[in-house]
Amino acid sequence: MADVVGRRAAVAPLAVLTAGAAGAAYLYTTDPHEPGHLLPQCPFRLVTGWLCPACGGTRMVYDLMHGQFAAAWADNRLLLLASPYALALLGRWGWEGLRGRRWQPRPGRTTPAVILAVAVAWTVVRNVVGPG
Repeated sequence: MADVVGRRAAVAPLAVLTAGAAGAAYLYTTDPHEPGHLLPQCPFRLVTGWLCPACGGTRMVYDLMHGQFAAAWADNRLLLLASPYALALLGRWGWEGLRGRRWQPRPGRTTPAVILAVAVAWTVVRNVVGPG
């Protein structure tokens, strides 16, 4: 029984890794800076005309995969700075899943409010104040 639970713990992180690898393979050969691709548009931007906190993330990943670090920085500074933390969480989730253990981060009580405040501030800065 423990073996079944152990294998099941790895399914979700491995599925996310597989989907991410497939998306990265498509993105590597598809320049999101150019029109005519199958990449979705940001619904927030379509409705408001503003860049959302994650806008530029696809272009940022494309630029990183092609070694264009300055372009990635210009695409989305906040997301670029947050990426190592997100990758560390994904890595930990995958590692624990492969070891047969379910893992879920336990953020502090104020973490969601801080993340929301940073996202709102970043949205205002990049849309009202402009690039720095």
